[in-house]
Amino acid sequence: MAAFLKWLGKKSLLVNEDKVPLRYQFLDSHRQIRVCSKDLKLNYDAVIVLDCGDLNRIGSVQKIIQGDKVIINIDHHVTNESFGHFNLVRPNVSSTCEVLYGFFKEAKFPLDRNVAMLLYVGVMTDTGSFRYNNTTQETHAMISDLLRFNLPVYELYKKLYETIPLGDMKRFLRIMGCLETLFKGKVICVELPRTVVSKFSESFDLRDTIFKFLRSIQGVELVVIFTEVGSQKTRVNFRSNSRLDVAKLAKVFEGGGHRQASGCLIEENISGAKGKIFGQIKKVI
Repeated sequence: MAAFLKWLGKKSLLVNEDKVPLRYQFLDSHRQIRVCSKDLKLNYDAVIVLDCGDLNRIGSVQKIIQGDKVIINIDHHVTNESFGHFNLVRPNVSSTCEVLYGFFKEAKFPLDRNVAMLLYVGVMTDTGSFRYNNTTQETHAMISDLLRFNLPVYELYKKLYETIPLGDMKRFLRIMGCLETLFKGKVICVELPRTVVSKFSESFDLRDTIFKFLRSIQGVELVVIFTEVGSQKTRVNFRSNSRLDVAKLAKVFEGGGHRQASGCLIEENISGAKGKIFGQIKKVI
């Protein structure tokens, strides 16, 4: 989006609540992204919010948005609340990067290799390397177009998925030995206290790796991860292998996402959050 705005002759500032994770820092463009802070000097005309189902998803960045500014909302989540003054929301496409690709084509924006690589990585990571149901004929047509830039597809895959430090793998295997099964094996859940999460390196995507392993178990319909955020705050992430709509499940707790991948934040410790979540799962499983 920053490259597109530059092509239009506009200046932009990229702001995120957190720094770019280490595993994505091989992409040179990460240096453009600023971590949100009170020291940021802002003088702007509009805000573009990318890949967020609701405005709360941008976290602390919300505090620096001035109330009289135009908000443009570009997203693909089925639970998007159309919070912008202008909304480009396409819940039937693979990713926000695919939404941007269609927008760029419509605007006659000439893609270059750097933009093509960023779009490719965005789609690859949001489709589970093109394995999830959100991968469509249009998704593959887009990828076919991007590959004309001779992208290093194997190197990209290897950097994102095949560079797990040995220490992280050993800690991961210990977590796998503590998983909990419920509802006759249809549901698997994992608890991630802060003390456990803090031992993993920045280069390891813990939750994504857990989901990838546990969803492959025969008979499992739902995987739930409970991550301790604070003493009375728990992040809950859902992945569905069945017709169970976890976006609706997350919405009960003011969360959101996709039909087969969603999440929410509960103002309880992990034990309290599990009680609330399992009570709701029991109604729908």
